[in-house]
Amino acid sequence: MQNPKSKIQNNITLLDLETSFGLQLVEDEEFFREWQDNLPEITNSQRQQLDRVKASYANLLKYPPLLENTVKMVVLSPLLDLADFYLSPFHVKSEKSVEVSAEDEGVTIKGQIDVLVLFEQLVVVVIESKQAAFSVEVGKPQLLAYMLTFSNSHKPIYGLITNGNSFIFVKLLKQETPKYALSRLFYIFNPGNDLYTVFRVLKRLGELARNGS
Repeated sequence: MQNPKSKIQNNITLLDLETSFGLQLVEDEEFFREWQDNLPEITNSQRQQLDRVKASYANLLKYPPLLENTVKMVVLSPLLDLADFYLSPFHVKSEKSVEVSAEDEGVTIKGQIDVLVLFEQLVVVVIESKQAAFSVEVGKPQLLAYMLTFSNSHKPIYGLITNGNSFIFVKLLKQETPKYALSRLFYIFNPGNDLYTVFRVLKRLGELARNGS
């Protein structure tokens, strides 16, 4: 399928957020250094487990259609477990689900966007579909909308969007004029294993959230 037109059923867009909240994108690299600086080291054992996650996901793609919740079962859950997000003081709480659809040449693909809260300052958006049709761009307005209404805190709020094969981190700073920035896009099938860095960034953001930074 080429160039599917994605539709979020509640029709929220980045333009809506810019109009309603004055939300601004910051492109200054210094605004969001947390995904690059002071990342924890990764052990050989953790690399092996992340290699297994990558291999499991690649194997599933050979046998479409994918099962519902495949992203959470095969990619996200092992990643969160390895990063200790199932241990105190963290806990995973499901907040909302938004249906999405994509149409191309008369074929409709349906999926959903789930919002998971790991801690007060860390939110994950998961895009689920039986086919790998939705880019992480589909989840960006949903994540930012939730982050904007999630807390009145002026501390940074961090987010992650994933559809199973791609990952992007988001930082939102709620001020009089709320501002956000993005990490680079991580792709599971890039040479090597981008899950190594995704894991390290998650661990780092978890530390910041836990310490209230």
